[in-house]
Amino acid sequence: MNPEPDSPQPQSTPQPQPQSPTACQSLPGFHPTPQSLPAWQLTQGVGQSGVAWEPTFDFNTTADLATLAARSKILQQVRQFFWQRDFWEVETPLLSQESVIDLYLEPIPVPLAAGEGGLRFLQTSPEFGMKRLLASGATAIFQIGKAFRAGECGPLHNPEFTMLEWYRCGDSYAEGRQLLSDLVQQWWPQPSEQVTYRAAFLQHGPLDPWTASLSEILQQAEARGYRPATSAASDDPQDLERRDGLSFLWSECVEPHLGRETPTIVYDWPVWEAALAQTSTRVSEVGQVYEVAERFELYIGGCELANGYHELLSAEVLAGRNAAANAARIACGKQPLPENRRLLSAMQHGLPACCGVALGVDRLVLTLLGKSDLSQVMAFPWSRA
Repeated sequence: MNPEPDSPQPQSTPQPQPQSPTACQSLPGFHPTPQSLPAWQLTQGVGQSGVAWEPTFDFNTTADLATLAARSKILQQVRQFFWQRDFWEVETPLLSQESVIDLYLEPIPVPLAAGEGGLRFLQTSPEFGMKRLLASGATAIFQIGKAFRAGECGPLHNPEFTMLEWYRCGDSYAEGRQLLSDLVQQWWPQPSEQVTYRAAFLQHGPLDPWTASLSEILQQAEARGYRPATSAASDDPQDLERRDGLSFLWSECVEPHLGRETPTIVYDWPVWEAALAQTSTRVSEVGQVYEVAERFELYIGGCELANGYHELLSAEVLAGRNAAANAARIACGKQPLPENRRLLSAMQHGLPACCGVALGVDRLVLTLLGKSDLSQVMAFPWSRA
């Protein structure tokens, strides 16, 4: 990795330790002494309001100020990239009556009074609103904003995170991947490597994902610690078991090797990963025909940073996928999610041919600056929000 001179340089700094009074004293601009601290910071006490509190030092940021300044510079570079290509920056609602319907994505519900709109959902991405803008006549748009996903917390996950998402009408599947490569080439001068999902699996995994039987997939996965968790109540449990087994093998055997030498874009994913992407057929070297999702993902240093679609245009197909996703959610003991009525209406009106990409800004900053935990690149992660 060799960023351009005016880009933030990767750093190999020690990982920050859990915050304590001692650790806080090492933060830039924070040098308290017992003499300078108010009494309530030294001992537990009772304020004028009569409310007792424990002394705390967790008001400060988990990322140092130099990192936050570098993050600001990266966001400036992102905006310049899209403005130079005549994209508009747009804003769409964070709270909506609808959400992406997916077996593995959990939106955060926000119950409101009936007069205020009833149940709303914090958006897992701005996709629906942005596609409604495309159907209304916009042609090249991007957005940098907050997205929310329940149950995702760890070194590379935060329930509230910053997402960059963009769409451009007229882009082919190949042109969508190229625009993503052009964006990351601001920081990694060499063009991104592009490989298919199957080729990556054959190179780093234990089997051919298209030809392996379910028993072969489960045998390889279980040998590496996989335990099937799919409910037998599914209409087609073998499909879910195959999907989960391959996903496990991908994360264990393939993903850690991707993007080590150069950014890597993986495309032609399994059809069950289509979500809101188009599908098409491919023919293997031995004449086997199989269906793939026209989806692509960006990996750098073994970490997924972005995913994109050659966007689905058919409202009827999306309605069918939504029904299947809700059926899978119910089979796995999850609540179904409301139908995407406004997006379906926009697609029926006419969604123009386009490609769209969503990129995790926090992970981009983490990768560029050589960090290992999102708390090192966010001012206030979930534990301090």
